[in-house]
Amino acid sequence: MRIATWNVNSVRTRLDQVQAWLEQAQPDVLCLQETKVADALFPHQAFEALGYATAISGQKAYNGVAILSRLPMEDVQIGFQALLPDDPEASQLSEQKRVISALIDGVRVLNLYVPNGSALKSEKYPYKLAWLSCLRRYLQALEHQGDPLCMVGDFNIGPDARDLPDPERLTGGIMASEPERRALAEALGDRLSDVFRVFEPDSGHWSWWDYRSGAWDRNQGWRIDHIYLCEQLLACATGCVIDRGPRGNVQPSDHAPVVVNLAWPPEEESDEEGDGWG
Repeated sequence: MRIATWNVNSVRTRLDQVQAWLEQAQPDVLCLQETKVADALFPHQAFEALGYATAISGQKAYNGVAILSRLPMEDVQIGFQALLPDDPEASQLSEQKRVISALIDGVRVLNLYVPNGSALKSEKYPYKLAWLSCLRRYLQALEHQGDPLCMVGDFNIGPDARDLPDPERLTGGIMASEPERRALAEALGDRLSDVFRVFEPDSGHWSWWDYRSGAWDRNQGWRIDHIYLCEQLLACATGCVIDRGPRGNVQPSDHAPVVVNLAWPPEEESDEEGDGWG
């Protein structure tokens, strides 16, 4: 099972690029962020022609998430409020379209577009921290469902120095501040692991290159697009890569796809009972 995540920075603007990548990479599931399109205008037919069903949660010009799958999708859940109906903050935070999940071949695939936060003194920064706190509560509720979890997306956080091009200068700033990193770590707990780091522990691997300042030409990127797996799925992971190719396109997204390969479903199911996260 091959699952990919890609912030496409407008699915309609880069539709040809996404179609070409799907045909080349052949993922079973592709999770998109920043689709930037209202649901009524999402290009379903273009993906259905390639064999992918779509589950979407969008809004005009901003945000937006989608799951494309050539495997059957069940139990699509949109927004934090899907699992936190009595949480007023979850309802408020769900107004921005940043959360969608579906059950695919027995795996709960959760696609997130975490707020950027803009700057430490911006009003968007406390919003980001509140959003990450709500994510922690949401994941706790999701755990009770018991499905194996693959959580992907644009997290807008470099978890540690290896994920930044200039750690000495950038640590402590937006996307690398201690409160952001702590909030993400608390949401993950000890049950979800960054699968890319299992296969590639070194620095120098980026998933986002700012359009400004020639970041792509200088290869001065950040690793802010992640795939997190529960223990059960982590044991099935056979590789995780960042595909830099699409970032070199003409008029590309500023992000590159990240792909994990899973030997799933396991050839032999365990007879032991237990939830899917353990």
